[in-house]
Amino acid sequence: MSLTAAQRIAARPIAARPIPRIALTWLLVAQVLVILPHLLHLPLWIIGLWLLCAGWRIQVFRMRARYPSRLERAALMLGTAAAVFFSRGSLVGLDGGVLLLVAAFILKLVELRSRRDALLLIFLGFFVVVTGYLFDDGPLAALYSLLPVTALLAALIGMQHSGMAERPAATLKLAGAMMLQAVPLMLLLFLFFPRFGPLWSLPNPQKASTGLSDSMAPADIAELSRSSELAFRASFDGAMPEQRELYWRALTLDYFDGRRWSQSWGAQQSGRPEWLRRGESFAYSIIMQPSGRNWLFALDVGQISELPVEQMNDFRLESRRPVTQSLLYRVQSWPQAMREPALSEGARRRALQLPEQGDPLSRKWGEQLRREHDDPAKVVAALLQHFNREPYGYTLKPPPLGQSSVDGFLFNTRQGFCAHYAGAMVFVLRAAGIPARVVAGYQGGELNAEENYLSVRQLDAHAWVEYWSVGNGWISVDPTFQVAPERINAGAQEAFAADEGFLENSPFSPLRYRDVGWINHLRLAWDDINYSWQRWVLGYRGEQQLGLLQRWFGTLDWGRLALALVGGGGLLLGLLALWLFKPWQRERDPQQRLLRRYEALLLRHGVRRDKGEGVRAFAERAAQRLPQQAQAIDAFARAFEAQRYAGQPASPEQLRELLRRLRRALPWRARPTAVADDR
Repeated sequence: MSLTAAQRIAARPIAARPIPRIALTWLLVAQVLVILPHLLHLPLWIIGLWLLCAGWRIQVFRMRARYPSRLERAALMLGTAAAVFFSRGSLVGLDGGVLLLVAAFILKLVELRSRRDALLLIFLGFFVVVTGYLFDDGPLAALYSLLPVTALLAALIGMQHSGMAERPAATLKLAGAMMLQAVPLMLLLFLFFPRFGPLWSLPNPQKASTGLSDSMAPADIAELSRSSELAFRASFDGAMPEQRELYWRALTLDYFDGRRWSQSWGAQQSGRPEWLRRGESFAYSIIMQPSGRNWLFALDVGQISELPVEQMNDFRLESRRPVTQSLLYRVQSWPQAMREPALSEGARRRALQLPEQGDPLSRKWGEQLRREHDDPAKVVAALLQHFNREPYGYTLKPPPLGQSSVDGFLFNTRQGFCAHYAGAMVFVLRAAGIPARVVAGYQGGELNAEENYLSVRQLDAHAWVEYWSVGNGWISVDPTFQVAPERINAGAQEAFAADEGFLENSPFSPLRYRDVGWINHLRLAWDDINYSWQRWVLGYRGEQQLGLLQRWFGTLDWGRLALALVGGGGLLLGLLALWLFKPWQRERDPQQRLLRRYEALLLRHGVRRDKGEGVRAFAERAAQRLPQQAQAIDAFARAFEAQRYAGQPASPEQLRELLRRLRRALPWRARPTAVADDR
């Protein structure tokens, strides 16, 4: 006895059956939604690869093409791997690994034969969605990720419910309902599940492409002033210091080769430099953007207790791992502390280093100042008065300098940026025998009065000077204040607003339109949303988690937290199980439950099903008693038998629709049950 094609398909295991059309449609939609945000950091040839694979799979479904052979699959795989290697230079690492994963997600489409293959593709899609957070973890990216997840769920539903093959809206509605059901459990895990640090750290070249570097030429910081990219946000526990006091240290540069300032080997070493606390301290929180660097930003002298952070020889704070994701940390700083009252011989040599040759006029001037003044503070004051008295200019586009860059700036062009002034002043101080170094970091920041926090951007990058004197340690001075005091008092945005180089690399930045009231209001409102997202979602870590829960529940330790997590999770899962399985209902089987409703409906119209009577026999007898509704009665019985006994896929939706038709066909007034059956 030969079987029909439909019977052969029905006889296969469910995982080996062909993919329904609705599931394939949702898979294609899901792939587009999953890949779309990755196009911001992936090469454009990935679009061509998806068009090729999607078109091939559609033609296979329409029986106009065959599945690729082993040789064709191998060629596709090797060609894609070669394209990844030539695009990224490697098949491993964050950039190359994600590109390879997305390519595999696309290639799997052409060999999609059975439901088992589709399940693998769906689960791979969920993983690709998660990798998007490695590149963008903002609120918009989080909201967008709900779209591909919903589409993947719809594809999963389409494979399990053949009755939805012609009802994509119903599939989407059920997928959305599943998402909503997961929200309570997600919130519970977010609030209570203990936070662990990452097991590994991956460098992100996309996120490490802007910001300060570990060496500096005068034009480098001027280049940063053309970018409105966010560097970090800071919020103070109490009163906020004045704008002119906000010098955010990143690192010090103590080696000069005649053109660039960089860190010497000694300054890069960790240590515990001596310092004495003086004056009041400030406590504040910083949310730092990914920089790809180890150093952290803080006011002098800063201490961080909650992270594995080292204080280096130059008083900068350095994390053990590069900052590749948004990082929230708390700092306490003593701006008036005395730093390194006694200077070691090695530190003194580093702070007096100068190239053997070059810039003779500046060297001579430094020696002259040393002969005229017997106190380092007087030499510093003379230099600052010189910058204030002579016609120096502050500009983002200074004229080029010759081989002797310091001489060219001090005695010829006299036009420069903060790095010009800081580097030239340190050079002259060293020539005068005074230990000095350049400090690179940020100065000031934009105050958001609504939430009382500062946004410090790349355009706030700044360089200033530290010099050492006996009895005072390291003292910070800023020659920029003598030339452009508005840069320090009002901030970079106000100081550079009229400069043609300001925000040159950010033509669409909203900062360009901060004078337009409604645009600036929207910009600050959106900044508030991002700040809250980073502080309370991305920055929700162990200490903050425990502190928040202690405010809610009183005394709480990690043991009680684990008990609350297990108990709350068990309660939530129990309630969810009760809602899903509905044990109070007599029949858990949806087909049997609909059959009982069918029997109860006919009973109200005088036909009772006898014990042991088959569904077909009962339907035939009911049709004889209710001839006008015979077609509707028979349709339900035949559909039930086909699904229950003939191997047709279960479709409660079909039975429910046939039952509604029967209910509409029956007369409104039912016969009394007491005289239901006259047999």
